[in-house]
Amino acid sequence: MADQKRAVPENVPGNFFVDFTCINCDTCRQLAPETFADAGNNSCVSHQPANSEDERKAVRALLSCPTASIGTRQKSNAQDVVGDFPLKIEGNVFYCGFNSPKSYGANSFFVRHKDGNWLIDSPRFVKSLAAQFKKLGGIKYIFLTHQDDIADADKYASAFGASRIIHSEDAQAEPESEILIKGEKPKNFGDEFQVIPVPGHTRGHMVLLYQNRYLFSGDHVFFDPVSKRLTATKQYCWYSWQRQTESMASLSDFNFEWVLPGHGQRVHFAPAEQWREE
Repeated sequence: MADQKRAVPENVPGNFFVDFTCINCDTCRQLAPETFADAGNNSCVSHQPANSEDERKAVRALLSCPTASIGTRQKSNAQDVVGDFPLKIEGNVFYCGFNSPKSYGANSFFVRHKDGNWLIDSPRFVKSLAAQFKKLGGIKYIFLTHQDDIADADKYASAFGASRIIHSEDAQAEPESEILIKGEKPKNFGDEFQVIPVPGHTRGHMVLLYQNRYLFSGDHVFFDPVSKRLTATKQYCWYSWQRQTESMASLSDFNFEWVLPGHGQRVHFAPAEQWREE
């Protein structure tokens, strides 16, 4: 629980605040950019919510913060907002919320599908979220992009009898995974899902392409709002930067409009836009 006595000095006065336990993971800034901003070493409240919509977004950020670093000086409507998750992005694709400190606050996603639902990477195991997954038909597959963002995948797998998918090169992080991907060739799961190995960030990193429209990219690529292009971070490359850049280039062979990363900004390119030129 966030502590008012440890609130960062960059917060503007008002109800919401961020304290010094913040790890600057960007979760709150993605969910409520009207309220939260980057203060360098941490996030801060740059503007107090101006209306009920902004306040609801700020409470979503409070609930999703992996380190419980966001607080309110007055009682919030958190219980009314819990049911917003998983939060629809578009169609049958959702953002899970409840980011986990085990994955340094990485995003996770949920796809509702007629042949069985997919969880992409894992949020914290939260009973309310698991109940929502159950209402949506449960979970058939848990796709783990790489060893860093596994979080509570084992608990969701146990709760739903789901099969975990991970690359053999990263399988030591989730050794009881039911499905191991080997090699570097893409593998189809039905007509709409394609698992694509992209070694670089880790030796066994993979991305998931859904409907040739949604790319769940883990820590492989994300959108940089400053340069307006897809990018990656050499500083946080744990295996091979050369392999990562090669893997990034190989994505030009695939079609997609959305990039939904574990860390960093997600983006939707309109069909007429040429992301390859970005």
